[in-house]
Amino acid sequence: MDVLKTYANPLIEQRADPFIYKHDDGFYYFTASVPEYDRIELRRSMTLEGLRDAEPVVVWRKRESGLMSANIWAPELHLIDGKWYIYFAAAHTTETNEGLFDHRMYVLENESANPLEGQWTEKGQMKTAWESFALDATSFEHQGKRYYVWAQKDPEIPGNSNLYLSEMANGWTLKGPQVMISTPEYDWEKIGFLVNEGPAVLKRGGRIWMTFSASATDHNYCMGLLTADEDADLLDPASWTKLPEPVFQTSEENGQYGPGHNSFTVGEDGEDILVYHARSYKEIVGDPLYDPNRHTRVMAFGWKEDGTPDFGVPAADTPVMQQG
Repeated sequence: MDVLKTYANPLIEQRADPFIYKHDDGFYYFTASVPEYDRIELRRSMTLEGLRDAEPVVVWRKRESGLMSANIWAPELHLIDGKWYIYFAAAHTTETNEGLFDHRMYVLENESANPLEGQWTEKGQMKTAWESFALDATSFEHQGKRYYVWAQKDPEIPGNSNLYLSEMANGWTLKGPQVMISTPEYDWEKIGFLVNEGPAVLKRGGRIWMTFSASATDHNYCMGLLTADEDADLLDPASWTKLPEPVFQTSEENGQYGPGHNSFTVGEDGEDILVYHARSYKEIVGDPLYDPNRHTRVMAFGWKEDGTPDFGVPAADTPVMQQG
């Protein structure tokens, strides 16, 4: 087995729900939830480690009231048809509602070559089958089609959120059927809350791999894995199989708690990189959502002989060192 490159962690402190995109311009682009939940930032660097000290640029701020005025969560940056899109979730506030858990999904668009520059335009809400709690959208292309996958509460299903998949008409519009591909069913998906959220997609070995996060956002938070054959009908829920055990979870030994809400990128040497957040302590005072210390971490990972990704266990915190 090849020795995997190691990275100094945390990569970026107090950035939850991290997303890193490696563009063909050679830059890594980074975005994540900020502790204040009030804005969307982007930063870029030619190296993964360089993101640590890269200057963040605020590309959008929450509105003062009404729609998109509270709890700006989990932005992701995608390049679709030559334009940049940011998908994010936001709640709305009224005189009687603080907007804590009434999120909808929204879209920003930018035509600039560099998404840290130019104008970000609000494309509005990503409309789904219901007006209900929805968040954590991502997008991927497969066999000439563009898909959108997200977490949402079906008013008819108990629990907080399931995972849904739909084909896209363009960067801000869904088309055709919207199908549920995962709902919390195992005990490890139901601790504290019944949650499937934070999907991320890999393609390798003739298969589609989709990680997701489950349970409450404390030390019980963990990652699960779905898979489908690359030639299957992805919009048929029967095409997707869920592994019965979590694939990435708390490591008491390494002092890593509640790892999850991941994304994927590729290292400078071509290695597969898991991007995720975790805390370095177990006990949290108050609501875990308002504990700011979910730090962005990165870890190279390999693959098992049967073709399944092997994420191992979350790496312990390390001092920042010069890579030799």
